[in-house]
Amino acid sequence: MAALDNQLVDRKHRVAMLFTPPFEHTTHDPGYIKSYPPGVRENGGQYTHGSIWSIFAWARLGNGDKAAELFDIFNPVLHTGTASGADHFKVEPYVSCADVYSVGELAGRGGWTWYTGSAGWLYRAGIEALLGFHLRGDRLRIDPCIPPAWPGFSLVYRHHSSRYLIQVDNEQVDNPDGASRGVIRAELDGVNLPIPVDEAVALIPLVDDDTEHRVRVWLG
Repeated sequence: MAALDNQLVDRKHRVAMLFTPPFEHTTHDPGYIKSYPPGVRENGGQYTHGSIWSIFAWARLGNGDKAAELFDIFNPVLHTGTASGADHFKVEPYVSCADVYSVGELAGRGGWTWYTGSAGWLYRAGIEALLGFHLRGDRLRIDPCIPPAWPGFSLVYRHHSSRYLIQVDNEQVDNPDGASRGVIRAELDGVNLPIPVDEAVALIPLVDDDTEHRVRVWLG
């Protein structure tokens, strides 16, 4: 992951490359991948749905800062916050690109949009890797990995006829710098829930009872 952070993340152009350097002058033909110019799509560009694995990896390692930074890099909206940024990115700011170019003057320009499945993976990276939302049958597993500076977050989940209002607080009383990961307490409708002894996560039982339920989770 240190090599990925140092060699594949181009923070200037906001690109997370699939690999580097691209195939260009090679003694052996790597096949189809070389049919693209250097830095385009699979040939060393940001091939988005393949590169997004890095968000999941940082979250599994408990590094919320790195996971959130990469999510922001993949987020097309943040490529178009200025007129010059939108002009360079060229494509829609509300669509996750299948690829972003990484070489030369085109570095940071969006490629193909609309046909791509990368949007689904980016959605899962935000919901599952960062916010820690996992539906497991008749239970929710809440296991966030967020930047320590975040005070927390909230989300609403509709389970059939029921609504679950979920509030996650980053406990900073004993830890002023906050936490990235690790549930220390959870409540469902004001009643404490047990925290598994083998992992610091919240397990929320789900019912279909046409009722609004309140969940609170504390990280620390």
